[in-house]
Amino acid sequence: MTIKGLSRKHVIVPMSNNNKTKFIEESSAQITNINRALKNIKSEIMADFAHSDQTDITIVTNKVTLSLDF
Repeated sequence: MTIKGLSRKHVIVPMSNNNKTKFIEESSAQITNINRALKNIKSEIMADFAHSDQTDITIVTNKVTLSLDF
């Protein structure tokens, strides 16, 4: 699901708390995998880091992304 805001776009991927915890524990490897996939599709977008709070995980990229890029 994608939600559009005034100046940003969110791609929402539902996941359980266990999966969210595992993702953050392995976030550097996950960011590497995301960047490898983006590079393979010749995207100019690169993921910088992942941040987690109580309700979600945010992946910060170098530019605004389209949901099709993920």
